[in-house]
Amino acid sequence: MNQERLDVLQEKVNFPLIGTRAPEFEAVTTKGPMHFPNDFEGKWVILFSHPADFTPVCTTEFMTFASMHDEFLAHNTELVGLSIDSLHSHLGWLEAIENYTWDGIEKPKVKFPLIADIRMEVAKAYGMLQGESDTHAVRAVFFIDPQGIIKTILYYPASLGRNFAEIKRVLIGLQKAEKDGVALPANWEPGKDVIVPPPTTREEVEQRVELAKDTSKYNMLDWFLTFKKDDGK
Repeated sequence: MNQERLDVLQEKVNFPLIGTRAPEFEAVTTKGPMHFPNDFEGKWVILFSHPADFTPVCTTEFMTFASMHDEFLAHNTELVGLSIDSLHSHLGWLEAIENYTWDGIEKPKVKFPLIADIRMEVAKAYGMLQGESDTHAVRAVFFIDPQGIIKTILYYPASLGRNFAEIKRVLIGLQKAEKDGVALPANWEPGKDVIVPPPTTREEVEQRVELAKDTSKYNMLDWFLTFKKDDGK
């Protein structure tokens, strides 16, 4: 794609921001009509795009998402897929996937909705069209909270399949940080220590030093960096 076309594409594409409300849209899906994000009020949503149906990397991703569907549901999270393909293409591809076995995943059934975005309206609203192609979405992932607010955005190129352990880690981490009012350190995984928000006044610093004397619960490296044992709740 030449630079002129890239410049034109950039002018047409919007990029939603973390901390803003997910753009609303109505769409046709493999599970019927959808009004997003209103249909998912009270639930977390992972909205993700893929370049095209009947393609190899996308097929492995959908098999993986399908195999993990119940794990995401257990975290009050719905999955919603999208590509710039027709509804009939989606239906045919999902039916084919049910006959495949790969990497320990045997004949998975895709139970979550897949949006048909032939007019590219959703893809453009969510910045899913980038420099690789102006007709195929990249592998975008949007984590949207129960209030319809975008909490995290990931973009992958067409050639690189997503890391689903990381997608699940991000979801659990977002929910953990929101529920407990904590931050999470580099390479955090469930069960590891979390970070207590830093003090903002001298008085709070003194309180933090006193609190951190309980080394069974806290590990204070400095006044602004205090770790807390995860209680697992």
